[in-house]
Amino acid sequence: MASSHSSSPVPQGSSSDVFFKIEVDPSKHIRPVPSLPDVCPKEPTGDSHSLYVAPSLVTDQHRWTVYHSKVNLPAALNDPRLAKRESDFFTKTWGLDFVDTEVIPSFYLPQISKEHFTVYQQEISQREKIHERCKNICPPKDTFERTLLHTHDKSRTDLEQVPKIFMKPDFALDDSLTFNSVLPWSHFNTAGGKGNRDAASSKLLQEKLSHYLDIVEVNIAHQISLRSEAFFHAMTSQHELQDYLKKTSQAVKMLRDKIAQIDKVMCEGSLHILRLALTRNNCVKVYNKLKLMATVHQTQPTVQVLLSTSEFVGALDLIATTQEVLQQELQGIHSFRHLGSQLCELEKLIDKMMIAEFSTYSHSDLNRPLEDDCQVLEEERLISLVFGLLKQRKLNFLEIYGEKMIITAKNIIKQCVINKVSQTEEIDTDVVVKLADQVRMLNFPQWFDLLKDIFSKFTIFLQRVKATLNIIHSVVLSVLDKNQRTRELEEISQQKNAAKDNSLDTEVAYLIHEGMFISDAFGEGELTPIAVDTTSQRNASPNSEPCSSDSVSEPECTTDSSSSKERTSSSAIPGGVDIMVSEDMKLTDSELGKLANNIQELLYSASDICHDRAVKFLMSRAKDGFLEKLNSMEFITLSRLMETFILDTEQICGRKSTSLLGALQSQAIKFVNRFHEERKTKLSLLLDNERWKQADVPAEFQDLVDSLSDGKIALPEKKSGATEERKPAEVLIVEGQQYAVVGTVLLLIRIILEYCQCVDNIPSVTTDMLTRLSDLLKYFNSRSCQLVLGAGALQVVGLKTITTKNLALSSRCLQLIVHYIPVIRAHFEARLPPKQYSMLRHFDHITKDYHDHIAEISAKLVAIMDSLFDKLLSKYEVKAPVPSACFRNICKQMTKMHEAIFDLLPEEQTQMLFLRINASYKLHLKKQLSHLNVINDGGPQNGLVTADVAFYTGNLQALKGLKDLDLNMAEIWEQKR
Repeated sequence: MASSHSSSPVPQGSSSDVFFKIEVDPSKHIRPVPSLPDVCPKEPTGDSHSLYVAPSLVTDQHRWTVYHSKVNLPAALNDPRLAKRESDFFTKTWGLDFVDTEVIPSFYLPQISKEHFTVYQQEISQREKIHERCKNICPPKDTFERTLLHTHDKSRTDLEQVPKIFMKPDFALDDSLTFNSVLPWSHFNTAGGKGNRDAASSKLLQEKLSHYLDIVEVNIAHQISLRSEAFFHAMTSQHELQDYLKKTSQAVKMLRDKIAQIDKVMCEGSLHILRLALTRNNCVKVYNKLKLMATVHQTQPTVQVLLSTSEFVGALDLIATTQEVLQQELQGIHSFRHLGSQLCELEKLIDKMMIAEFSTYSHSDLNRPLEDDCQVLEEERLISLVFGLLKQRKLNFLEIYGEKMIITAKNIIKQCVINKVSQTEEIDTDVVVKLADQVRMLNFPQWFDLLKDIFSKFTIFLQRVKATLNIIHSVVLSVLDKNQRTRELEEISQQKNAAKDNSLDTEVAYLIHEGMFISDAFGEGELTPIAVDTTSQRNASPNSEPCSSDSVSEPECTTDSSSSKERTSSSAIPGGVDIMVSEDMKLTDSELGKLANNIQELLYSASDICHDRAVKFLMSRAKDGFLEKLNSMEFITLSRLMETFILDTEQICGRKSTSLLGALQSQAIKFVNRFHEERKTKLSLLLDNERWKQADVPAEFQDLVDSLSDGKIALPEKKSGATEERKPAEVLIVEGQQYAVVGTVLLLIRIILEYCQCVDNIPSVTTDMLTRLSDLLKYFNSRSCQLVLGAGALQVVGLKTITTKNLALSSRCLQLIVHYIPVIRAHFEARLPPKQYSMLRHFDHITKDYHDHIAEISAKLVAIMDSLFDKLLSKYEVKAPVPSACFRNICKQMTKMHEAIFDLLPEEQTQMLFLRINASYKLHLKKQLSHLNVINDGGPQNGLVTADVAFYTGNLQALKGLKDLDLNMAEIWEQKR
């Protein structure tokens, strides 16, 4: 009975009981004597109905016992990591990191003192007196407990006399050390005349052991006497436990009888029906399996038939379906052990056939006559091939198409050259064999027509490539769209299944009979209608037999995966062809997106190929400097043709190719250099032959200037008839002002307009033209300065001298150019990008240089008269007659100067010039009068000088345009001191 306490269903009320804890009166300070647990009490202190109820397995198995205790109190209270044990019970297990700190008193709690308990003590004092009086009258209730405690302490003192070795749990006398400790051999040794003493010692040892035995027996008897009631109670409970076991055995027997009856009445018949249903289903499965094997057996002949009609997608679908059926439904069938490898080899053969077929299709599509109006050749065939290649992940078909494009582009140029050369009678193909040499023999109109034909053929070629790639791109996008919609449907289905699973009861009991779940048997019957539906939707690859009408419950005619693989969705290609998108594409969304980008890049590559071939054709003709020798109109025509082709290809392909544009830019730079050198050379020749005389202005130049006044910078068209009747004019009229110019300046204006018009015709050379035009204007300024101011025309042209008329004419020509520089600047500014506006500063520098040059010419004219005044007035003498010869010569020279420049320069400039000359005259006259000591004193000499000055003033103001000139001749006299 020592071990039966763990299975007792009835708790006891003992103070040491492990199930219940009896509340002890707080007033009792003496700990009661612990007693042994009462396992099977006769009268338990718990529920009075717990002993008399029938045994319950469900209740008993959940009852708590001491074996459920898993908490080791010392381990919970002791921290082995601490070097020493703290005295504080509450903080000793808080770890090494704990630091005992002083707790700061709370500001929210009041300070409690003894005065707070004064009222309570006054109220309870009367009650305490009554309690003490009753305590003295009534005997104490804990006398018995004190007696027990005293007895317990006495017995503990007696037990301490017994050596500890007897209390060890591993005490055993068969151990030699233990035996020698309890019974030393010295007590049994009788030799050496010590027999009496040893006998007494042995007797003393026997009495000591007997004493130990008595102490233990007394304590045991005392403990038994304390628990005598528990022992008797246990013996009584043994009979009740036997009654419990007997009732439990009877209850188990009754339960087994009831279960047997239930099984016989309710289960055996149903299970027999289920076994029959399973047998029928197994027979149906075998029948369907045989039918499926017959269908799979026809796979290879069916694939051969599909390949004969180029139905690659259907053949691949059939192979994939057959392989899946072999791996899932027909796995392990011996007769089909080689069919899987045969289908794999057949699939590899189909891959090679599709690539070869696509290569053939690409060649046929790209090399058909360009006059054909059909954009896409055999669209359905292309769609089938692309689907098959995508299905097999053969994504290198775009590279094949790209290689075919390169070959076709070469052939287009070659065929155009052959056609053009054959139409040209001047070229003997027998003598000139190479096509490049034959092309070089073409003149510009013939070569231009050939280039135009090549560009038109390339445009048609790119349109066809774009149409074909659009079909391929649409197929890829349809597959991508199908993948996304399939993924969305799967997510929706998963959400629905999750919601359905959550709504079902999670506690499902399965009843097992003969090694299978009955719920599985019912599941087979429930899945039959679904299987029939999927069977009706299953493919049927060519020559496959549908399930017969008697197979209503044939669920295994095909697998779910094979049927789902064959489900397709319909989508339309922009060409108008409906396609069926299969769901078993092996490509991911990222791969399909990358493939779509590669298709677009292939279209860009087609444009680049055409441009590259056109550049090579252009460079082959430019080797002998043919393009550099073109005149302006021819080059402009060529440039416009190339720009039109560039825009057409950009519109078709969606991206501008740079190779042909770069070649055009390179040729444009060469053209600009040659254009500029020709004009600069022409201007240099004109300046070297210019005699700096006023030239007549033809009517066409006047029209040219008039068109500039209207804001239109362009060379006017030649007019027949009317222009011939108009006579040349003496001056050029610009916005109401007359400009007397030399012939070189008229041609320079025309050259400037040619630069501006070239910028309009070839916008890409605007910056180069601006730089070249700036250089041309600077060259004209510097060269004209060298020829006129520097007197270079004396040696170059053979002039005898540089006259004032030459100087005035040069100044007027420079003024005409300065007048048109803002117009030219505005023209270039409207055609320059904003980031290149800084280049317009060249015109500011040129304008400043021209103004400086004009100022130098004016200074030169003044210097000429200044030297004349110095020469004449240095010989001036104040004497009769009046006017003197000196002043007569001065007035004569002033009249010549006026006659030379008045018709050339505007009246305002003439007046300003003569004011400067007059200032020089006054300076020299004042100097000479000071030298002669002639003062304004009203004397005879003063009168003579005044008369000469009056003569000078009258002659000067008599000149045209100088009447109102303020000469202020009083400045010739020195101020009186």
